[in-house]
Amino acid sequence: MIEWQKSTFSSGSDGASCVEMAASEGELLLRESDDPARILPLTPTTLAALLHRIRDQRTGPR
Repeated sequence: MIEWQKSTFSSGSDGASCVEMAASEGELLLRESDDPARILPLTPTTLAALLHRIRDQRTGPR
């Protein structure tokens, strides 16, 4: 059974708007709580690239 962990940056007191992550068989899984059947499998390297891209879009290039 996959154990999902909710992001500490998720909004809403009811938890209806959150990102969840889990580890399974050497990969990381990412999903949104409002569509839990839609799961994005990622490697640690791919997740790091995604997070850098999101950060750069929010703050602009360094």
